[in-house]
Parts: sequence; structure tokens; C-alpha cells
Amino acid sequence: MERTGHFRYGAPHSVTVGGDGRRVAFLRSTGPEDPASSLWVLNVSTATESLVAAGPLRAYATDRDATVAAFTREGRLFRADLARGTVTEVPTGEPAEDPRPDPLGTRIAYVSRAAGSPSLRVVGPDGDRLLAGESGNAWREHGGTIGWGVADEAARRFGRDRGWWWSPDGTQILAARTAASTSLHLLDLDFGWVDVHWDRETYPYVVSVRWADGGGPLITVLRRMQQHGLVLAVDPRTGETQVHAELADARWVEPVAGTPRHLPDGRVLVGGELAHDGFDARCLFADGSLLTPPTLYVRRVVGTVPRPGNPAPDLIVEGTDGDPAVQSVFRVRTSLGGGGAEARKVTGTPGWHRAETGGDVLVVDDVVWRGEARVAALGNLAAPLPYAPQPMLERVTDRRLPAAVLYPTGFVGGTKIPVLVSLGDGPGRQQVVTDPAAWQERQWWADNGFAVVSIDGRGTPGVAPSFEKVVHRRLVDVSLTDQADALKALLGKHPDLDLGAVAVRGKGLGGWLAAMAVLRRPDVFHRAVARSPIVDWFDEPAPLAERYLGDRRDSADVYAHHNLAEADPTDAVLLVGATVPGLPSVTTANLVEELAFLRAS
Repeated sequence: MERTGHFRYGAPHSVTVGGDGRRVAFLRSTGPEDPASSLWVLNVSTATESLVAAGPLRAYATDRDATVAAFTREGRLFRADLARGTVTEVPTGEPAEDPRPDPLGTRIAYVSRAAGSPSLRVVGPDGDRLLAGESGNAWREHGGTIGWGVADEAARRFGRDRGWWWSPDGTQILAARTAASTSLHLLDLDFGWVDVHWDRETYPYVVSVRWADGGGPLITVLRRMQQHGLVLAVDPRTGETQVHAELADARWVEPVAGTPRHLPDGRVLVGGELAHDGFDARCLFADGSLLTPPTLYVRRVVGTVPRPGNPAPDLIVEGTDGDPAVQSVFRVRTSLGGGGAEARKVTGTPGWHRAETGGDVLVVDDVVWRGEARVAALGNLAAPLPYAPQPMLERVTDRRLPAAVLYPTGFVGGTKIPVLVSLGDGPGRQQVVTDPAAWQERQWWADNGFAVVSIDGRGTPGVAPSFEKVVHRRLVDVSLTDQADALKALLGKHPDLDLGAVAVRGKGLGGWLAAMAVLRRPDVFHRAVARSPIVDWFDEPAPLAERYLGDRRDSADVYAHHNLAEADPTDAVLLVGATVPGLPSVTTANLVEELAFLRAS
């Protein structure tokens, strides 16, 4: 699996659809064992692919209509003309990273670290110029640096990996300045600038920024405890902000990916939660009006496509409508007509579907559509999946926990089989999904003599907000209770499961939970492999630790209860891929070592 990049090498990825719908840009390597991706473009009108730039490319960015792309190799900046298929090197004064053309394709801005601290530069008809940067000496005295145009660690924990954004007309850049805290600034290309104003002390986390829909910038900011947030509209002339929406939850706020954004009619789309009148859903609202049915769990807003016979477009949304193991693509009506909220499923078969859009073109998985017409499928050179897993999906206990059992290939019932509980990356990451690629490694484990069980207990997305957030301040207790209860419930439908021989395996947050399982519930879990587990939550980044366990300044008892090193190691049979003082552990190096350990009686 490592040789094929877990079957990702050779598959198209990082898809970008031009705003005019003429071109689809994407990355793809030359085959199933080649990790070096090249830049390709699909001409929608002719349904033909062409190679633009041979790899290795790790990332690229385009202008609004995908006529120009920018990328770097070893600090050198390149500009690709996607219409002509030509590539030219752009001379720069300093090594470049994170380059992005302006929406019109005239200039390219990029981040440079040549001076030791990240700075933001622009190269174009006027040459290569420093737009924002400083030495950062004052902050460096306290162990850090001042950076322009980069995302801080807290932002990355919230899924924001960018630190600067072009204005729709290409005349300004909104940039983050990171030091002891994060601030935002509007930079004119003629070197004028204004600060963006909000209560940064009360709302220190900038979790999302968008400036691409014709209006001014929209930002989402959160309090440190993540229980309250604001969606702010920014005046690009003055930097003043206006509260457009408030987000609040007694546990934590969970913004919807792809929001906020402006709709073409000027309304602001915001993701939120509906938790009254018996509803428990993640929904979309436009200026306070509900756009999505309460039965739809919205995961991400992709973009918009024209709606036939209506000037108001449809939203393209990834979400779930009942079965959390399935992710579908939907068209959501944005016009407020009769009949209430409307979402029409685009994907016809169960699976884990993804989409991208631009203009009137929609890419679902690898298939390109223009309106109702199928244009082409992006070429896929990835290795065929070696297994054809058939996990048996269930909903168990009175909490209807998503669960799955995967048997060895050709397994014949009637004999007891040891159980391996797969925790993956732990709570917050789904295991039970209808994606064959997600089950390949688990089928390998099954074929080595286990019934592999996966349980998405409370704390996992896809079911409902309350299901996801009930773990607040009691993550270990709720998670272990769900895993234990689900195992017992599965025995009624799968009598061959040997609950006298239960192993558990996970990584990261899942590794922590695997270790806690044998330490806290040895009556249920008998062996564990914990790869790179969380040990002490006090050492974890605040956005992660405080989301689950609350304020570390006044919750010492909660943090101690979740501390792996403080658990009683008596009789624990545990293999840990990290050094944890006080635990009977060794360092695991590979799957073979893990397999031998888990097979041992």
C-alpha cells in the first residue's frame, strides 16, 4: 500500500474548474507507483486532456477562469498558460512558496521566507516587490517570529491552511499577520493598507476567510473556548467589520466547510445548526432563511451552478441524508420559492462522493458534467484495488451507533474468530464509510485471522450535532462506553465474534483511545496497539484539547482523567508507538510487528 500511496498515485486530484467552465485543471502522476504529480488540463469543449507541466508538483493555483496557473519547484516560480499549454519561469528576487495568480491572471503573489520570517511579495508588470514583511526581532526574543501570509498552527487545526487572499478585482490582498496573535490587513498594490477591526482579544481564532464572490471579505472568528463565534463582513475600504451572524453552542461551534460565502444576489450563506422543534441537523441559512431540509447533514458547500429557468443558481453541497456511511452530492435551491427548502441528490449510487464546480461545469468524483450532459471522465492511472471488501454495516444499541464487521475473505461461519477493533484516527474521524479504498488495509488485517470491527461512536460526525458533541469534557468515558456496548450488541447478529479475544488498534487520537481501552476496560479489550498516541492533553494544541476537554486553566481534573500516563497500567497488554513513562510498552516499527503482537494469546 505504501508503494502505491494507498492507491492514490496515478489518480486525478486537486481538481480546479475555471469560473467560465472552459477548463478543468488537475494533478496526476504517470502511474500507480509514481508519487510525482504533473499538471494536466481538460478542455471541456473538446473533452481532451493535455499535459501542461511535468512533475514533481505538490500544489498549484489558478486565476478565476483557470487560464493561468502558478506553481513552484525548489523555490523557483513558474507560470503556466493553461489555454496554450506553455510554461515559463518567472524571475523572483527570493525563493517562492504558495504562489497564487490574481483573479485576472496578471500578477502572481507568493510567500518568501528568505529573511527568516515569512513575507508577502507580488511579481508582475512592475517587477518583483515586497508587499508586506518585517524582521520580527521583537517577537523573536520571545521564541517566535512575525509572519505575513501564512496560517498559524491554530488556524490549521480549524482547517484554514491559507494566510492571504486576492480581492475579486485583483487590486488588493487580504493578509494575515501572525505573531503572538493573528491579525488581518487589507493591502493595496500601491502600498496603502488598512487594518481589519474586530475584538481580537475576545475572538482570537480566525477560522475561515473568503473573498471570491463579488462582495467584500467574509471572516469567521471564534472565542478561545469555541462556544461562540461571529461571521463578520469586512469593508474593503476601511477595514471596519459588521456582524452578519452569530454562532453559539454550549459545547463547541462547528462551522460548515465552504461557508460563509456571498450568493449572487448578495445574501450571505452561513452554516449552522438547527436544534429545536425536534430537529438536530447541520443546515445552511441565507440571511437567516433556511435553505436545506433538516434531514440533510451538510458537510461542505462546494459552489454554485446555474439552475435552468431561474436566475438564482443552485448550491452544490456534499452531505448525508440519513445514512452516515454515505456521502452524496446535492443541488440545493437558493431561491426562496414555495415548497420550503429543497435538496436534490445528484449522485445515484451509495458511496463517498466528492465534487468541484465552476461556471456550468460540475465534476463529481472523476466525471465531468456540463449541465445534464456527461463530458468526460478524468483519466485514472491508479492501481486497481487488490481487495473487494464486503463490510457488513449495522446500526447498534439504542443510540444507533454506526458499526461494521469485516470477515476474512471466504470466511465460513460456525467457528469463533478473534476480534480486532479498528479505531483509525479516533473520534472525529469516521471509520464506517461506503468507500472501498477505506477498507483495503482492514481487509488485510481480516485476512490475517481477525473479524475487523469498526464503530463510529458518539463524537463522530455524520449523524447529528448532538451525537457529535456529547463527548464534551467526557470524551474517554463516552467513547469507551460506546465501543464496549456496540461490541456486545454486535454479538447478537454476529455470533462468531470471540469477545474473549478482543484487540484494539488506532493512531493519534485513536491510538490514545486504544491505549485507554486496555487500561480502563480490560474486561472488554485485551490487547492494544497505539501508534503515536496523545499522552498528556495539556501538551496538545489548545484548539484540539479545549474543544474536547474545556478550558485547561480550570479543568485540571478533566485533563488528569484523560491523561494516558496517569492511567493504571496493571495487567495491561499494550504496544505503544511512542515513549510513555510508566507504561509497559515497546516501540512498534511496522505492521508485521503489530500483527505478531496482536496474534499472541
